[in-house]
This record gives sequence, structure tokens and C-alpha cells, in this order.
Amino acid sequence: MMTVRREQKLLRILRLRVLDKPGYLGKIATRIGELDGNIGEISIVSQGPDYLIREISLQIDDEAHLSQLLDGLCSLDGVTVEMVIDPVEQAHRGGKIGMKSLVPLDSIAEMRKIYTPGVAQICKIIHKDLSQSRAFTSIGNSVAVVTNGTAILGLGNIGPVAGMPVMEGKAVLYEQLVGISAIPILIDSRDVDEIVSTIKGIAPTFGAIHLEDIAAPECFEIEERLTKELNIPVLHDDQHATAAVVLAALITVSQRSGLSLANSHVGIIGLGAAGSGIAELLQAYGVKEIFGTDLRQDAMDRLSARGGIATSLKNLMTEANIVIATTGVPNLIKPDMVQPNQIILAISNPDPEIDPELAIASGARFAADGRTINNALAFPGLFKGALLADAERFTDEMKIAAANAIAGQTRLDDLVPSILDRSVHDHVARAVAVASK
Repeated sequence: MMTVRREQKLLRILRLRVLDKPGYLGKIATRIGELDGNIGEISIVSQGPDYLIREISLQIDDEAHLSQLLDGLCSLDGVTVEMVIDPVEQAHRGGKIGMKSLVPLDSIAEMRKIYTPGVAQICKIIHKDLSQSRAFTSIGNSVAVVTNGTAILGLGNIGPVAGMPVMEGKAVLYEQLVGISAIPILIDSRDVDEIVSTIKGIAPTFGAIHLEDIAAPECFEIEERLTKELNIPVLHDDQHATAAVVLAALITVSQRSGLSLANSHVGIIGLGAAGSGIAELLQAYGVKEIFGTDLRQDAMDRLSARGGIATSLKNLMTEANIVIATTGVPNLIKPDMVQPNQIILAISNPDPEIDPELAIASGARFAADGRTINNALAFPGLFKGALLADAERFTDEMKIAAANAIAGQTRLDDLVPSILDRSVHDHVARAVAVASK
């Protein structure tokens, strides 16, 4: 049986002013331990004639737990809490991305090459043959990450500006994992026509369009129209990159368990963007029986129109030997719903429909959540492969190639490989490029 542990702790850094005498660090560590704090790194950031300024990183349960720890430390003689630092906020302050030049600008001669008058030579080349823009500009290695902020993580419709940290995070992953320049584009509208028109207007700047955190059902029409009307690849990450990683995990499970994925009964709880994308890709892969449930009738109707079986949650949990949950509703799957040897992927973030450890304890054979089944394993390689191949659109074959590549790089007892393994993204990109031909 396999599960993936979920860590729900918060990370905080305490900056303490401590008397520079023997035993004080031990007293601090003891008090933190007595109050169930988990100590990480300890460092000295400065010192005075008789004191040290130490920073201690802690894993805590919640803000109430933090208050208990602060009270406990303040009660120690010779210890003063100077600051509580949230390292997540610290990492985001000032933003996470920025535009940088790839060429030097240290002389007038260099300026004349990269700007006027030399740049006119390149403009003329592109004017004669627009395809040369991929060779002589950044277009061929640039992706627009577009959102209207209507489905940000598990937070819902919080607007495009509040969703900007997610878009910046995607851009960091693109640059760090596959060397793509990704530019966040925020569109403050829910009107499909306006969104499509805006993206079409900026499309010449980019080699591909990454749609991100756009709610269903608008996301389906936006992607479909852009795919038809643009000659560059368009992909709604929440649908198709998520689907590729889910498929990769199920390929791994089937290889290790002898399960026939094609003949399995797959149940999908939640038929929004992610659930619909998963159903679509699993059908393309050859899965014959797909059950689905959703509170929205239009979502159930879409599944039925594609040959799936719309049903109730209770019936789905009884009939399916593979269950995939994408609802965003924590603890939706109760322990008594779990069937013996079921495979359960509860992939909503930040809180799953059932904790993987609880699913295993309730009889599941394999279980994982969204921290493991993360679409960041797929989208960098999917887009890099499409750009390498000068593809005009994404196909099911490209997505399945990505899933097979991810599964092929999975090691030991993992369901999927590490997101930070650069070789995985390289394998995905090459597989996608080949499949696009």
C-alpha cells in the first residue's frame, strides 16, 4: 500500500535577542520542545557586547500555537522576541520575477548592434518572413500565462490581481525548470468574447498561450475558440496539465499492481475544469468506463455527452475502483465510503477530499493528494516541447506522451517523480515534441 504524507504545518522564523552566556540556547530549545514546536534552522545574524541575535525557524500548528510559543519564550530571563518573520511573505515581497536582458550593454558599439541602427536589419528580415521572428526574437521561447482570477487555487473567484502571485510562481517554474520566459497577463473580465479578443490581440507577442485559473464553464469555450482561431498552441493548465499528471500516476499504479487501466471503473468527483480535463484524457487513453458526479447539472450533461456515466457520489464510490476527486471540498470523502483496495487521488489544494493516510487506513490500496499530483510536473515540459516543435496546437497524443514520460521517470515507491528534477521536464519536453509531429 502506498500513501503520501501531508504536512500541514506553518513555517515561521523567530528573531530572538539572547544573552551571550552558556546554556541559553539549550533553555530556548527546551522551552520550544515543551510547547510542541519543531525547530529547523538556527543561525546567528548579529551580536553585541553581551548578546546574540539568533533566528530560529519553527514549524507550528497555527497562529494560536505561535502565541503559546511566544509567551513561553518571553517568560525566559535573558530572551527577548524581536520579530516574527513569515518566510512565505518574505519570499514574495517585491514580486518573484523581472525582465532581464540576455545581451550586454556596456558600449555605444553594443547599443548600435542591439538597438538603432543595427536592429533595423533584423526588422527587415522578419518583415520578409515572419517565421524568422522565432529565430531573432524572444517570441519562440515566450509564453503568456493568462488569468481572469475566477478560480485561483482553492480560493475561488478572488480576481486577477489577487491571483498574480500564482501567475508569478508559474513564471518562476517555467524559467527555472525549462528556460522559458513566461509573462503573467491579468484580464479583469468574465466576458468570454472580451477575454478571447484580448488574448488574440496580444498573441503575436508569444509562442504559446497558457490559460490559468479560469473558472468553468467559461474556460472550455475560451480554450476551444482560441485553439481554433490562433496558430500557436493554447492550453488550459488546470484541465490538461492536471490530467497528464493524473494519467501518469495511474500508469505507475497500473504497472506496479497489474491493474488494467483501460478496463478499470474510474470515478471522478467534481467535473469542473480539472475533472473534465481528466475525463477527456483518460477516454483518449482508452479507459472505457468513467463515472462522474457534480452538483451542477451542466457539468453532468457534459460528461454524458462525451460517453461518461453521470451518477451520485454514493454510487460512484461503490462502483469505481479508481476515484479522482477535484471538488475543492475538504473531507468530502468519508472513511466509510472507501472500498477495499480502491485507488484514491484526492487532488484538491490546499486541502484534499480525504487525507491520504486516512484513505489508506480505511482500506485504499494507493492514495495521494494535490501536493503530489501537481500539474507543475507537466505544464513546463508540455509547453517547452510544443515550442521546440513549432506546434500550432496541443493534441491528445502530446498530453499522453507527457504522461508516459512522467511515469517513465518515476522512481522507487513514488507515484510521480519530483517536480524539481530537471531531467523529468527535459524528458517530457522531448516526448511532447516528438508526439507533435
